[in-house]
Amino acid sequence: MKSGVSIAIGSLLVASGINMFFVPHHFLDGGMIGIGLLTYYWFGLPPGLTIIVLSVPLYAIAFYKDRSLFYRSVHGLWISSLMIDWLHPLSDRVYLAPLACALLGGATVGIGIGLMLRVGAATGGSDLLAQLLGRGFGFNPGKVIFLFDSLVLLAGLSVIGGEAFLYSLVAISTVGFFTTLLAYPTHNDGFSFR
Repeated sequence: MKSGVSIAIGSLLVASGINMFFVPHHFLDGGMIGIGLLTYYWFGLPPGLTIIVLSVPLYAIAFYKDRSLFYRSVHGLWISSLMIDWLHPLSDRVYLAPLACALLGGATVGIGIGLMLRVGAATGGSDLLAQLLGRGFGFNPGKVIFLFDSLVLLAGLSVIGGEAFLYSLVAISTVGFFTTLLAYPTHNDGFSFR
């Protein structure tokens, strides 16, 4: 019950933060959410559906390598992705200054992701990939997530432009801060995810 409530609230926060604060200014997040946003900005594809489709291969690997991780994470993927698309109408309801949106959106998304990670759920394949690499090869999952987020952001520079890129850096840093604070309260350096 606690896990279900955390996943539902976390998904609602992630979807609200993405749609109310990131989409109006074409900000990016890292990971699969960032890729979903990129495909939306570039091709008009629903970001939640993109996240699900691109995460399927990673979830298939998790199903064979670590069933408990698969079962804990699959609910977070589906619920958060569907809510991102379902709450898309919020993207034209709130319009604040870019810096306010970067900070508020980052906090909202970070708290949502933190709540979900605290109960072992993930919002997309990049978090799952980081956990699999951490367990299988001893890589630090936090550093893997940071690397993947950086690559997504750099890939989106030409799509969103320089100004949105800089605000996206602020947003992603804020997401990371609140995720770490909530999901990993004893490891607040941003890299010691366990």
